[in-house]
Amino acid sequence: MTARCALVTGASRGIGAAISRRLAAEGFELTLTARNEGPLAALGEELAAAGARVHTVTADLSSEDGVERVAAAHLERQPRLHLLVLNAGMALAGPVADFPLRRLDRMVAVNVRAPLRLVQVCLPALRAAAGEDPERGTRVVALASMSGVVAEPQLGPYGATKAALISLCEAISVEESGNGVNATALSPGFVDTDMGAWATDHIDRSSMLAAEDVAELVVALTHLTARAVVPNLVVSRAGDQLWRA
Repeated sequence: MTARCALVTGASRGIGAAISRRLAAEGFELTLTARNEGPLAALGEELAAAGARVHTVTADLSSEDGVERVAAAHLERQPRLHLLVLNAGMALAGPVADFPLRRLDRMVAVNVRAPLRLVQVCLPALRAAAGEDPERGTRVVALASMSGVVAEPQLGPYGATKAALISLCEAISVEESGNGVNATALSPGFVDTDMGAWATDHIDRSSMLAAEDVAELVVALTHLTARAVVPNLVVSRAGDQLWRA
């Protein structure tokens, strides 16, 4: 069979890099994007050296132009898309009482608006690939957060953007699963990445989730049939409190 194709945003480090490596090992042809050219190019070279077919595109998804360029970079090369991984995100902490709205606007642009627009542009390619393989269908996987499921101190505005992303995934499945396109939000607690490093002053890094565990769940979703709709996967850290970031 022709290799399946995936587009991964926020691919250059952390969870995105772990997902990219795992998908490459599964034989996916990859379009990878991130803001920083150096780390993204290094990852692309690493995966290509291991035998993967990889195309990288540097873009800032907080801008509409960046979103459109990312979609075009994939669709100009490949009219099909089997997996869209919406991993790029922005996490800004602060109390609800005085959280600056300009910071919220930027998070909304990256965490909600960009994913919605990418889904809109990529839906024809997702539907086309699902039509060629109706048993398996195609998937959208969005990296949300435990704070989008259960409120976490200092993460109210951030959690609100992730709650919106969870809702968006549900809407995609309701509207598109009949076309073979399912969407899943992944909502982990703190993951041991650069983005989660700010929390190490009150959370032991050794207790954080591994990025590789999140990547493994993404791959597992691609093994399901199109009949299996998974709205949200919540992953908690080990310990005596289940619903915690």
